[in-house]
Amino acid sequence: MRDLVRRTLLAERVKEAMISVALLSPRDIARLNREHLSRSGPTDVIAFALGAARSVVGDIYICPDVVRKNAAHYGVGMREELARVIVHGTLHVLGYDHEPGEDRVSSDMWRKQERILADVL
Repeated sequence: MRDLVRRTLLAERVKEAMISVALLSPRDIARLNREHLSRSGPTDVIAFALGAARSVVGDIYICPDVVRKNAAHYGVGMREELARVIVHGTLHVLGYDHEPGEDRVSSDMWRKQERILADVL
C-alpha cells in the first residue's frame, strides 16, 4: 500500500506528503460515510485531505470487504481492485474529484487513476 501511495505521488510530482492508510470493517466505514459524507452504507474507499500549508496531508480509509465484492462484480482480481482504490484515494487527497455514481468512470480523475494503475501493475 505504501508503494502505491508513493508511486501515485511521484506520478503527480508531489515531493512531500504524509498520508495514512487504514483498513476498516464495513460497519466502521459505513459510519464514516454517514457522518462525513451524509451517505448510507459501506463503501470501498473514503479519503480526506487534512490541509497543510506546504505539503500534502491526508487519510485514506479502505474497506477490504467492499473492495473484494467490487473486484468480483467488475471481474478483476482483489489485488488490482485494492491497488485501484489506493490510487483513487491518494488522488482524492491531492484534490482530484469526480462525479458520483457510474459517471465517475468518464472523469479526468478516473482516466488519470487508470493510467497510474497501468504503470504500477
